[in-house]
Amino acid sequence: MSVIVRVGEADFDVGAECRALASHSRQSGAIVQFVGLMRDSNQGDDVLTMELEHYPGMTERCITEIVNRAQQRWPLFAVTVIHRVGVLQPQDQIVFVGVSAAHRQDAFQSCEFIMDYLKTEAPFWKKECTLNGEQRWVDARQTDQQARKRWQD
Repeated sequence: MSVIVRVGEADFDVGAECRALASHSRQSGAIVQFVGLMRDSNQGDDVLTMELEHYPGMTERCITEIVNRAQQRWPLFAVTVIHRVGVLQPQDQIVFVGVSAAHRQDAFQSCEFIMDYLKTEAPFWKKECTLNGEQRWVDARQTDQQARKRWQD
């Protein structure tokens, strides 16, 4: 299986990433991708920017482990996870999770699994700057924890 994990400031080309996933196996019958965007509001406030921080090295290892867990559950051909850090603005792409598998259900479920664990386990910190100039750290969401629980045996 091909695994690509990238964490950095650079944006990504969704079409190019999808084509790269397709190139890993002629037996691939499904590619599922998720692209997360920065919203312009949170907790009822307008958000101007969001700064994402991480622990280099540790973050990539954690994401790779999440992908490995997905591979143990579903037969996958390729997985790409890209997560941006730095200062982002509304509608900027933040995260790409792409999965190639023989069948659509494996691709859909593994993509959701990776995203659910990425939201709850990967060491990222988000700080928002609101329209009124307030800077605040974004707390973990209970809904993300609940989504992850569905994968536990």
